[in-house]
Amino acid sequence: QVKLVESGGGLVQPGGSLRLSCTAAGFSLEHAAIGWFRQAPGEERKAVLCVSHYDSSTVYADAVKGRFTFSRDKAKNTVYLQMSRLKPEDTAVYYCATAHFLPGEGCYPPSEYEYWGQGTQVTVSS
Repeated sequence: QVKLVESGGGLVQPGGSLRLSCTAAGFSLEHAAIGWFRQAPGEERKAVLCVSHYDSSTVYADAVKGRFTFSRDKAKNTVYLQMSRLKPEDTAVYYCATAHFLPGEGCYPPSEYEYWGQGTQVTVSS
């Protein structure tokens, strides 16, 4: 049984930082396609960044480019989303997602990802 568990969300002031974690059980993230998504109230789920299963190249959404960074710890089967210079508009529930195989680089629609975490709330507010 595959399970993804996110953690690290919380309340942070504008300009602050948070690091989200996503740990997988029953599935290796090492060569998987990975996506971090977020969903604000009343909005559709949108990709924050996506990692190619082929070469681990990472594509960032324009809204987070230069502020968010992807990393991984292979030994822990965990991926991270480091978020810096946070803005109120970054407030959302953040999800990690994965799939065995997604051809090419870039992000795919949420429906293409096989496994999802439960989400973690990030609130940016003073």
